[in-house]
Amino acid sequence: MSMSLEDLSRKMKEIDFAMLATHTGDGAIGSRPMSNNREVDYDGSAWFFTEETTLMVSDIKADPAVNLSYQGKSGLLGQRPFFLAVEGTAMLIRDKDQFEAHWTKGLERWWPQGPQTPGLVLIQVIGERAHYWDGEEEGELLLEGAH
Repeated sequence: MSMSLEDLSRKMKEIDFAMLATHTGDGAIGSRPMSNNREVDYDGSAWFFTEETTLMVSDIKADPAVNLSYQGKSGLLGQRPFFLAVEGTAMLIRDKDQFEAHWTKGLERWWPQGPQTPGLVLIQVIGERAHYWDGEEEGELLLEGAH
């Protein structure tokens, strides 16, 4: 049985963090944990706040191809692992209206000044393909045009 985008979104609400992987300037792959906002329904795009000065922003400017990976639980009593890898393109957004639209209360922990924080950047990862492993089942979903 293959999963729909709605199925993936439901499973992602149980996952605290995603790993965002970028291509670094020297050709390596850099990964860092990003908060997976469980208050948001996944529609093929993922949104993350960061700061302009991070290496991640420099990496995305040079090469916007990224990967998001998630790990959660699935199945009976949550015993089987659930994995999700999303290939996509990252966009760097500096529009304060977009900050307001994607801001949630818990973000004040990192940015007490809220959406008005100097140097704040919003990353939109536009998913193109999602590959999932749900216990012994696996599948792929093309996300282009889903968002």
